Amino acid sequence: MNTPLDTVSTTPASPAPASPTPRRGSNGWLWLLIVLLIAGGGAWYGWQQWQNRQAQDRAAEADAGQRLEALGERLDTIRTNQEAQNRRIAQADTTNRVLRDELHGIGQRAALIEDSVSKLADPDRHGAQAMRLDETELLLTLGQQRLQIAGDLEGARRAYALAGGVLDGVDDPAYLSLRQTLLQETAALKELGIEPRVQAMAKLDALAQNLSLPPERPSAAAPTLAPWWRRAFGTLIETRPVDRTVATHPSDRAAALAGLQLEISLARAAAERRDADGYRTALKRAESWVRRLSAPSPSQDRQLAQLRELAALPLSLSVPTLGTTLQQLRQLRTAQ
Repeated sequence: MNTPLDTVSTTPASPAPASPTPRRGSNGWLWLLIVLLIAGGGAWYGWQQWQNRQAQDRAAEADAGQRLEALGERLDTIRTNQEAQNRRIAQADTTNRVLRDELHGIGQRAALIEDSVSKLADPDRHGAQAMRLDETELLLTLGQQRLQIAGDLEGARRAYALAGGVLDGVDDPAYLSLRQTLLQETAALKELGIEPRVQAMAKLDALAQNLSLPPERPSAAAPTLAPWWRRAFGTLIETRPVDRTVATHPSDRAAALAGLQLEISLARAAAERRDADGYRTALKRAESWVRRLSAPSPSQDRQLAQLRELAALPLSLSVPTLGTTLQQLRQLRTAQ
């Protein structure tokens, strides 16, 4: 039996399913995002670097400012030290100049001492005699200055007495006339007695101690019948003439006595400092207070005469021959 040929029916294979094609839009956004991230990271990195550079610049500026300030302080310190050093140098220069002057003065004094020693060692000049004459001249100078400057009469007498004792040890006959002159001047000092200033102050003290209120003048006999206004107001009102020169009221007399004592004290102070004008002016004012205390009378005349006698007293010594011995001694030594 004919069997039909098995025919393999080949049906065309169905096509394989195609792979899906990528989307172009999705890939573009991805790449854009990546680029933006990279750009943002670069920008952030650049910004960080810029911040670091700015911080470094600020730190460098601050450091430079501190260094400049420290440098300025060091310059100020150097200037101060330099000025102090200049002052020390100037002070050292002044000290050296003073030391040079002192050294020069010491050299001069050494030369003078050497000259004096050589003169004392010279047998022709009699060293011991020269020393005695020097001592005599010194004592005479001291006595004259004590009398003229301080008014010390006793000191001057002692100085002249010591000078006479020293001069007695000089056996050179050339000084016999000098010894005689010294004796005459010493005798003149002894004849002066008390120093006038001391004498005037003693008399003023005695006058001040004897001062007292003189008795009041006896008032004229009061009339038997006083005016009516005196009888009415006599216990309340006291009338006194304004042109009266003698104080009668107890308070006025006490004030006048105090004024007299004050003037005598001022006169004593002026005498102590040898103020002749002030001394006589104070005593002149004291006379007006005496006239104020009492009316013209023998007692007032005695007090006024006593004040005038005190005003006429000298306050300083007057010795015309003072210094004669010293002058003669210097002339003799210069001649030798």
